[in-house]
Amino acid sequence: MKIDNLIEIIEKTQQSLRKSALTAVNVSLTVRNWLIGYYIVRYEQKGEDRAKYGDRLMQELTDRIKTKNMKGMSFTNLNLFRQFYLAYPEIRQSLTDESLKLISDPGSRIIQSLTEELRSISGNSKPDISRVKQLLTAFSYTHFVELLKADNPAKRAFYETEAIAGSWSVRQLKRQRGSLLYERTALSKRKSNVLKKSESVPDKFKIEDTIKDPYILEFAGLQERPEYSENDLERVLITHIQEFLLELGSGFCFEGRQYRITTGGEHDRIDLVFYHRILRCHVLIDLKIREFSHADAGQMNFYLNYFRDNVMKKGDNPPVGLILCTYKDKAKVKYSTAGLDNKLFVSKYKVYLPSERELLQELEREKEDFLLKEEAAKYGYQKTPKKTAKAAKAAC
Repeated sequence: MKIDNLIEIIEKTQQSLRKSALTAVNVSLTVRNWLIGYYIVRYEQKGEDRAKYGDRLMQELTDRIKTKNMKGMSFTNLNLFRQFYLAYPEIRQSLTDESLKLISDPGSRIIQSLTEELRSISGNSKPDISRVKQLLTAFSYTHFVELLKADNPAKRAFYETEAIAGSWSVRQLKRQRGSLLYERTALSKRKSNVLKKSESVPDKFKIEDTIKDPYILEFAGLQERPEYSENDLERVLITHIQEFLLELGSGFCFEGRQYRITTGGEHDRIDLVFYHRILRCHVLIDLKIREFSHADAGQMNFYLNYFRDNVMKKGDNPPVGLILCTYKDKAKVKYSTAGLDNKLFVSKYKVYLPSERELLQELEREKEDFLLKEEAAKYGYQKTPKKTAKAAKAAC
């Protein structure tokens, strides 16, 4: 055997077992979410004190679970788990006595009673077990979240079949749903041509996408890395703006970078989130490596509304948004004051937040520095590190 053959064997072993490990984690996550959905529905039907909470059951459940410090158990997610169970009762076929033992007390009667209930869920029907296993191994939980948006079983089954056949990523599945592939195929006389065209977009499911899936990261207890959704220039600019605001010493308290918010199973990320202790409000910053678009204002407005409804605490002022856009030699800074009726507060926050001119200068300075470093690196030179904003002020 040549060393090249040995390397090839090692590489194939690494890829195969890596995929198996990720598949196992994903199946466990999917089954966990299905089981939680099942428990919620069972409680709604048989809970001794369910009438006590009525329509507030899901909110009560969310509030109580928060005290347990369990990640991924938001109001939205718990509702999704419930929908997931109701849409895919056949997943019960994947639950063995061994898997049930992992979630029950050894030797208790819970295993037996739960097994009997699961077996009686769909009556005398016998779902295709091989089909269930295929769904669990082919799809991440995020795929299932997207499939739940199909408004009828036939449509959902269509997208399941096509997604498996085409090894679609979640993004591709979302794109095909958005383009009404099911409806276009149903109306077309040449269905095969429509399906063939849909496969022309190269966006296959990748192991790397699974690793970056927020649901997987939460389930595995891993931290999300900002680098997942940033390119080099974005990362440099965001880092610099983060340091610049903290160095101003005017009340900025850093809360998060690539701060994730989830609505309807979809994830959005805000580049930087601060809490301003003087203004008593959150400051949301979004960076775009291009010119400003009206869609950016709509996106920021969505972020602000989300924070008002889900993050603001009693005594907080409404959040404010800051959009930083840059394209070639142009830069634009836009403050978002939508929904802020208090004119005094608007005037006050402009005093404590850096001026548009200051932000524009910092943005342009760092962008120029980055481009010079990139150019110098081509010729093997190292550019002397520039002074930080704080050091530059001290030198003046």
